[in-house]
Amino acid sequence: MGNSENKTKYNISYAKEKLKRIPLDVQKSKYESIKAHAESRGESVNGFIKRAIDEAMERDNASQK
Repeated sequence: MGNSENKTKYNISYAKEKLKRIPLDVQKSKYESIKAHAESRGESVNGFIKRAIDEAMERDNASQK
């Protein structure tokens, strides 16, 4: 078994144990808008969505105090 096969098996195992997928459907035009915004900030779409979620949760938690 080569290193790339071991790495693939490790990645699959890690994902099953540590990650949870969240399906998100958006209109194609909305996706293009999100993608353009993320790229303008040097982010991937995934990174932008994660940051947006974190910032919204932080704001929501701060407003509850």
